[in-house]
Order: sequence, then C-alpha cells, then structure tokens
Amino acid sequence: MRKITVIIPVYKNKELLLKNLRQNWEFLKSCEVIVIDDASDENIPELIEKEFPKIKILSNQKNLGFGQTVNWGAKHANGDYLFLLNSDVLLDGESYKKAVKILNDNLQLFGVSFAQKEKNGEIVGKNAFFERRGFIFNKKVDNLTPGINGWAEGGCCLLRASYFKQINGFGSLFKPFYHEDNDLSYRANKRGWKIWFEPSILVQHYHESTIRKYFKDDFIKTIAYRNHFIFMWKNITDFELILKHIAYLPYYLFKHGFARDINFFKGFLGALFAFPLIFKSWIVEKKQSKVNDYTVLKLFK
Repeated sequence: MRKITVIIPVYKNKELLLKNLRQNWEFLKSCEVIVIDDASDENIPELIEKEFPKIKILSNQKNLGFGQTVNWGAKHANGDYLFLLNSDVLLDGESYKKAVKILNDNLQLFGVSFAQKEKNGEIVGKNAFFERRGFIFNKKVDNLTPGINGWAEGGCCLLRASYFKQINGFGSLFKPFYHEDNDLSYRANKRGWKIWFEPSILVQHYHESTIRKYFKDDFIKTIAYRNHFIFMWKNITDFELILKHIAYLPYYLFKHGFARDINFFKGFLGALFAFPLIFKSWIVEKKQSKVNDYTVLKLFK
C-alpha cells in the first residue's frame, strides 16, 4: 500500500487532542503522522513529543488558521495520500485505508470523504452544492449511499497528495476557518476531478468543539458570511451566474437588513476589503478551470 501522511492541525484544546490521539494512535502507526500546532501557547509540541516520539511536530510562529496550517503540514508530507484528521475526530479502526483503494482505482478522484457519527448519533457526510438566487449553497444529503460528493470534509478525508499540491492546497483567504474545504473541493470539481463519499468508512466527529470553545458566536457568524462571499467571488466564472449573483445582491442586503443581522454586513464588508486579493484568485481559477459552474452543479441534481 502506498504511504499515507496523516495531518492533524490543532489550535488549543490540548486535552481533547491528547485524549483522541491516544485512542487513534493504534490505527495510525503504519502512517507518517504530522501534528501542527497553530500557535496555541499550550505546550502542545512538548506534550506530543513526550508521549508520541514517532510523530512529526510542526509549530506555527503565529496563528494561520485551519487551511494554511494544513498546507504547511502538506509541504512536509512524504505520503502519496493526505489523511486530514481533526483533533476532535475519533477513528473506527483502520477503515480509512479503504479510501486508498478507491483512489487507486479511479484517477479522476481528488479525494474520499467519510461518514461521520455526530454527538446526537446521527450519521452524516454525504453532501451537495446547489444554486439559489445567485448564490451557491451546500446541503447535506440524506441518502448515505456511495457516490459523488460535493466536498471532502476537511476534518476527516483522504486526498490525493499530487492533486492537492497541484491546486496549491487550501485557499489563504479563508482564515481562520469555514468554507476552506468547500472551496478546495469546488476548485477540484472545476478541474474535472471528483470527490467520492464512502459510507463504510465511519468516524466519530463532534463538529466545532474547538471553534465554539474559543471564539464568540458573533465572530463565527461574521466569518461564515465573509467566507461565503469570498467563495462566490473567487470561484464563479460563468458569466450568467455572475450576473445573477449581482442582480440578487440587493435582495440579500435587504433581507438581512430587515432582520437586523449586523454580522451579515460585517462579513460582506470584510469580503469587499479583500476584493483585490479575491480577484487575483479569480483570474487563476478562470484560467485553470476545465468545466464551468453549471456543469459542476448538475452533478448534484
């Protein structure tokens, strides 16, 4: 079997990291494992080195956010496949290795996303993109059968390392979190690759246990809105969809203004201030895309 590099980004919450790593380590011993401390100030490198001497440890000098931290780990990875594993995820044995065969059998696949058991016992993981009123949204799909997925869940997926590096990994504009995995997979789709959902690979994932512990709700909502605008402005290249997006912007501004949703406007302004950088990324996507937006969206109808 080709080599797998496990990339575990971590920001604070060292107790959860160590607790889950102790349980997961039994299933990861055959892999190269890289833990990246995103400037946590919790002595995480020392704790990992003491208990898990075989793990490679990287430390960010400043907080880079999820996407750039994973990119930093990927630059140090030697594996043919990148297993992105959040510190709040528990593995169910070595079922993740099934994803290697799936990728080996189909070179059109960018990555494999796993089924996830949430805190309430619900199994999720199948998802899709759809367009409504000039925006691309995402949704979960209840039919948990193997098949094409919208995006690979950033906290528990296996990606082909060569493809990941070919599209320069996660976008830098989404710091500190949210929409990075949507953006990565959407860009992969527009290059003609696909994401596969495999329900027989099951993990336990209590989403956002770290984010909501260390960030205020208003900040989280603002970042979510901002990054949704960034996702749209850097990725949509179909002229018809661009016009539709512009035409519906007044509708969304009025809707959220009527609801007095200040976080929406803070997010919108945050995206506007970043527009020069967004436009540079848009030019790259326009040049490198092999299929258009509506072709991608048709995959999920």
